[in-house]
Amino acid sequence: MKFCSECAHPVSLQVPPDDNRPRYVCTQCGTIHYQNPKMVIGSIPVWEQDGETRILLCRRAIEPRYGFWTLPAGFMENEETTTEAAMRETFEEAGARVELHELFSLLNVPQVHQVHLFYRATLLDLDYQAGTESLEVALFTEAEIPWNDIAFPTVGVTLKYFFEDLARIRSSGGSYAFHSRDVRKPMRQPD
Repeated sequence: MKFCSECAHPVSLQVPPDDNRPRYVCTQCGTIHYQNPKMVIGSIPVWEQDGETRILLCRRAIEPRYGFWTLPAGFMENEETTTEAAMRETFEEAGARVELHELFSLLNVPQVHQVHLFYRATLLDLDYQAGTESLEVALFTEAEIPWNDIAFPTVGVTLKYFFEDLARIRSSGGSYAFHSRDVRKPMRQPD
């Protein structure tokens, strides 16, 4: 950052009084420009049929990770709730209408200044189609998921947690758990 968004004068990087981190501070009006993590919000759209669980994934038509598969997700907008963001991103990227359930995973990605949130969701119908940010969308069983072509570590972790929970629920009952972790490079496998 070079100039103040309030008065257009130059800013300098300094630790403001009563703070502990360097911030961009306007040399003219004194405005402190805080830079905070971005929220990436998405869903895990599920379709149950004939005893099989399928997840809707999108193949990215944009960078980063063009051509790789991901859950429908994107940056949260101002004046939007996390559930509104999850539903909007699911519709924009996959043309899918969903019923959202509880928050399933919260993943901190400090090296890129992001927090990723994924909600469990049920597809309301099979009327989905690739949006402008997707090359294609498709339903996958756990065995069919292109694990080596997953776009982001947070998506891989979320999918692994989902299928672990699903196996536990099918074998001994219970419900889906909430999962939270820090995702740092190099990526570690889920515990």
